[in-house]
Amino acid sequence: MPTSTSSSLSSTDVISHRPSRLFIILAGFFVANALVAELIGVKIFTLEDSLGLAPWDFNLFGETGSLQFSAGVLLWPVVFVMTDLLNEYYGKRGVRLLSYLTVGLILYAFLMIFIAIQLVPADWWVEQSINHGVPDSQAAFRVTFGQGMFIIVGSVSAFLLAQLTDVFVFRRIRKSTGESRLWLRATGSTLVSQLVDSLVVLGIAFKLGPELFGGIIEPWPWSRLLAVATVQYAFKFTAAILMTPVIYIFHGWIDRYLGHEVATQMKSQREVKRH
Repeated sequence: MPTSTSSSLSSTDVISHRPSRLFIILAGFFVANALVAELIGVKIFTLEDSLGLAPWDFNLFGETGSLQFSAGVLLWPVVFVMTDLLNEYYGKRGVRLLSYLTVGLILYAFLMIFIAIQLVPADWWVEQSINHGVPDSQAAFRVTFGQGMFIIVGSVSAFLLAQLTDVFVFRRIRKSTGESRLWLRATGSTLVSQLVDSLVVLGIAFKLGPELFGGIIEPWPWSRLLAVATVQYAFKFTAAILMTPVIYIFHGWIDRYLGHEVATQMKSQREVKRH
């Protein structure tokens, strides 16, 4: 099985070429997790109730309440693990390529969902849903999948900015530490990028967008925005720390899969190839 990193590969060799196959696998998980996170992000859940715990009733910036999150936060740690692995072996160009591709696919998905919402539902489909306790399946479909425009814009903008931030911080840390301290560049880049993600998505979706353009969503006060952003970032911060061993596990597996020589060559060449 070929393991060379040479670019002179035939179309059939790409499938058996281990670095290419690895990129396809990582890219698949990267795109799938990002897209699924966008789709399930419309659901807001309460952490304490989900775990069977008493409400915490936090008090931040004058705001109080239970720990509430978008269901999409469950998958974002996986996305950023994929980001760090891609950054480690394929460099900033690989991450940027997938980040731009993922944004395009998310927008494409929302376009197809918007078209699907406009379609007139079949009578039997509506009646069947009524029999299962859903009085208006068309309205349920629209509410579930038809996220507000500001939320879509905020989410996509946050994703792209967070990815580019992750790449920048990862490279800066690696430049200072070299090949050692994988935990520092992986966890550090994720912590910074997740802070950007939390602030940008909430700022556009619930503050900047409604203030500038109006709509059905009332602009959030700064106290609520900062409180929710802090809670969500605390969750992401904790998840990033807990995912650090996973980075090492996958890093070791990838090194064995590629072979030490090829893995070392890929790491040394990832920032050398500019064209």
